[in-house]
Amino acid sequence: MQVIRIPVLTDNYIFLLHDHIKNIAAVVDPAIAEPVIEQLQQLDAKLVAIFNTHHHHDHVGGNQQLIKSFDNVVVYGGVEDRGRIPGQQVFLKEGDCVTVGNRTGVVFFVPGHTRAHIAYYFPATPTESGELFCGDTLFAGGCGRLFEGTPTQMLESLTKLQALPDDTRVWCAHEYTLNNLKFALTVDSNNPELKTRFTAAQAARSRNESTIPSDLGLEKRTNPFLRWNQPALQTAVDSSDPVQTFARLRGMKDRF
Repeated sequence: MQVIRIPVLTDNYIFLLHDHIKNIAAVVDPAIAEPVIEQLQQLDAKLVAIFNTHHHHDHVGGNQQLIKSFDNVVVYGGVEDRGRIPGQQVFLKEGDCVTVGNRTGVVFFVPGHTRAHIAYYFPATPTESGELFCGDTLFAGGCGRLFEGTPTQMLESLTKLQALPDDTRVWCAHEYTLNNLKFALTVDSNNPELKTRFTAAQAARSRNESTIPSDLGLEKRTNPFLRWNQPALQTAVDSSDPVQTFARLRGMKDRF
């Protein structure tokens, strides 16, 4: 399964999952349809599925046009998003599975950014890496704002993702990395790997290169929203309680 990153709008990413053997594809969070259609035409591939992580327009805005452009496209989303995702036909809950060619993905229920947010995780195979499509729950160096969920929910959601293997590739839906790392340095300034990562991200963005995908091991070592149990982060927010530590970090980032 090849993952093709399609940058759109100001800072969004759409991900096309292409099975080159069957020449079929699924798309994750199509904000707009046209670039997806162009990529599928270049591949001469058939779109069979739309995997939505949540209902926000910059993740589902292309659904209807893609449905009209390809026959028998199946639209997936979380069961709690019923009525909020255009064209949704399959209503997924924690532990459900989806397939693209010969790869099977597992659904995680990860509320916080929204009350219905889900993520898709494709475990590694002997020849292919593990892939996590986490929408706006986990970002490179950060996490999503809490629009509909609570700090407790978001902490539980991030804990689920944190438990995945370190070599999992993290495909988050926005290019927020540089700003996220700038904030991270204000609360974890003595983290040498974070400093190195920030310098590398600066260089990549100066060349207009993407910082996505990240990998989960790097996130565990440098992302403050996966490090709420670290003394440095607890000291930064004056709390040893996990939920309070996370909530205070998120509040600081909101004002950053």
